Amino acid sequence: MRALFTIPALLVALACGGGDAPRPAPSGEPAPRPAPGEVIGATQAAPAPPEGRAVAVFAGGCFWCMEGPFEAIEGVETVLSGYAGGPEVGPSYEDVAHGRTGHFESVWVLYDPSVVSYATLLEVFFHNVDPTQADGQFCDRGRHYTTVIFVGSDEERRLAEAAKAEAARTLGRPIVTALQEAGPFYMAEDYHQDFYRTHADHYRRYRAGCGRDRRLQELWGDAAGGAH
Repeated sequence: MRALFTIPALLVALACGGGDAPRPAPSGEPAPRPAPGEVIGATQAAPAPPEGRAVAVFAGGCFWCMEGPFEAIEGVETVLSGYAGGPEVGPSYEDVAHGRTGHFESVWVLYDPSVVSYATLLEVFFHNVDPTQADGQFCDRGRHYTTVIFVGSDEERRLAEAAKAEAARTLGRPIVTALQEAGPFYMAEDYHQDFYRTHADHYRRYRAGCGRDRRLQELWGDAAGGAH
């Protein structure tokens, strides 16, 4: 991706969360859908997957924490941090992180379905989130940090519903993760991509301070996802 951005001091101060109280997304008719790769606004729509490849999109709270678990899976070729689920075209991190849009912090997972199944990706997703938390994820609070599975077909919806039911049986409590029809995915600004590797010390401090791994162990035990 093009190096268009440098890390602002605000990002370092706020970690993955925003500082202001979330505000409701703007009302009105949804903006026109962009073509894949088209730049409108602050961020660019993700490209269409190549032939023979598929895309899965998940919102699991801080997108920095969701890249590594998927990148570690054989058959996953690319993971992008970004924004999905809202009507706004080309949203910025500043607006999403402060709850000024209808978008969620999300990851775009490009994979080879002949190597890894969508059902496996769902399992990775659930074991790296707290699907019982309704007000955000771990220390990050607000609708834009809640968990969502963006489904692109009836089969993906069926598999997602089955994975939710299995999570509910395993944890013995209601699962609040939403299922939402997939729409445009906007790639986050370049400084967010692979943040867990490019700014490893900052990432580890944020992740530990947010209590993510501690809570994952409480929920999932030996099956818990973890830091990468």
